[in-house]
Amino acid sequence: MTPTLIDIRTAAQRIKPYAHRTPVLTNESLNQQVGSQVFLKCENLQKVGAFKFRGACNAVFSLTDEEAARGVCTHSSGNHAAALALAARMRGIPAYIVMPDNAPSVKKNAVAGYGGLITFCEPTLEARESTLDRIRLDTGATVVHPYNDERVITGQGTAALELLEDVPDLDVIIAPVGGGGLLSGTAIAATEIKKGIRVIAGEPEMADDAFRSLQAGEIIPSKNPKTIADGLLTSLGSLTFPIIQKNVEQIVTVSEAGIIESMKYVWERAKIIIEPSSAVAIGVLWEKKIDLSRLKIGVIISGGNVDLAKLPWQ
Repeated sequence: MTPTLIDIRTAAQRIKPYAHRTPVLTNESLNQQVGSQVFLKCENLQKVGAFKFRGACNAVFSLTDEEAARGVCTHSSGNHAAALALAARMRGIPAYIVMPDNAPSVKKNAVAGYGGLITFCEPTLEARESTLDRIRLDTGATVVHPYNDERVITGQGTAALELLEDVPDLDVIIAPVGGGGLLSGTAIAATEIKKGIRVIAGEPEMADDAFRSLQAGEIIPSKNPKTIADGLLTSLGSLTFPIIQKNVEQIVTVSEAGIIESMKYVWERAKIIIEPSSAVAIGVLWEKKIDLSRLKIGVIISGGNVDLAKLPWQ
């Protein structure tokens, strides 16, 4: 069953005691730069610094007590790993995290700091999946996929739900797309709450598999993507793709220069730290490949986890 707005509202109530209701910020100089009224839903200020906490939290607190006692597990080198570890700690259950051994130390430290029980593996998808499968069989833990999971999709959709409660008259919502958990949850919430709202995704030109998948009408896997938006490297999932096909108007690709310029502009003018993946959504407005002038536009700022030693403009 495809998740619905009812499922997203249920998720919102479930995670309310644990997740932040993030602020919606505006910035006049950004509005002038892109020629629209822009409302930034600041998931960079969410727990673990990313929207991922919503989906992980909803998944963890959806489990029965019997399921929860055996813990949760996933493979992830980034924000989902940290989010799942924190949500599991809040419920008092173990989180088994498979991470590639070449993951940035800042991410390894974050997952360990949130109490995740890390198993390192070779940096290949095959190694990640086989290691995860072994842990699942050994522990009986529930697998929580980073995006191809209905509980995760509905959790991610709560960000758009809050945004439209705060700014009901939006014309457009823009979100970045990687695996599609955030985008599909956003699309369900937005299109069911407001008839006629336009849902648009931003994707790096150098990792444009979702753009090509929509054009082809089937999932085209990501092959060797090379972009600074390291949160958007994954391919669409079997659950997220049909939701995006049905509810998303279009995917707009953004150049690496556009990602860097819009990221730097938001840091300097709006005074908030956003990661490159978030800047992809701003980049849709920045590069003006499509005309969204004079509209009220909500942008999901997906996260703010940046390695300060590797800023793209240094």
